[in-house]
Amino acid sequence: MFFVGIDLAWGERSPTGLAVAGDDGRLGYLSGATTDADIVARLGPYTAEESLLAIDAPLVVTNPAGNRPCEAALNRDFRAFEAGCHPSNTGRPWFTGGTRGARLAGALGRPAVEVYPHAATVALFGLPKTLKYKQKPGRDVARLRRELLRLMSLVESLAGADPPLHVGRHPEWQRLRDLVSGTTRKSDLRRAEDPVDAVVCAYVALFATRRPADVTTYGDDVTGAIVTPSLSRSGPRGASGR
Repeated sequence: MFFVGIDLAWGERSPTGLAVAGDDGRLGYLSGATTDADIVARLGPYTAEESLLAIDAPLVVTNPAGNRPCEAALNRDFRAFEAGCHPSNTGRPWFTGGTRGARLAGALGRPAVEVYPHAATVALFGLPKTLKYKQKPGRDVARLRRELLRLMSLVESLAGADPPLHVGRHPEWQRLRDLVSGTTRKSDLRRAEDPVDAVVCAYVALFATRRPADVTTYGDDVTGAIVTPSLSRSGPRGASGR
């Protein structure tokens, strides 16, 4: 079985991160894409077999305004960690004709769950706050690089988790780490963060399949649902194997 992570952009002009982990937890594929056709073509060899898609983007949006119920519920648990969701509703132009995530899942022909990497990393690694590797005003390149490298190190630590994820020997992961380590440009960091987030998405699919009792689903299939490792007060769940 393959666990497919998709860090989906809002539109087909922005980069989408793609990652695939196998049954053994080894990263088998890592890249970026733009159009839906490109995504389907790149993931085709993996979705031709049994697979689960974990998509960082809304799959179901029916509310005309405000947050979806799943977002409101997740925000109650994760707001203190600065890991709340932005609202999704049909008043936004991206969702007036359905969602890109659902269309893509249909084109790939495999079951899909919506995931949220910020919440997942807080729960998996016991973070007090989300890592600040996303580009926002006031964040300089040194801080963005440091935070993204920290995330990559945490992902690498999942080699000792239950279930394990092995990324360190994949050549594209190594290339991304070298790029992030040496760059002084925000544009390079922006290109790297999407595939890294996609790896987190793929791990959530693997984690949810192997440890369903340690996963929380916010919302429902009718109004939208987000799947994430459950918050725990006992420490970094993924890396410690608890």
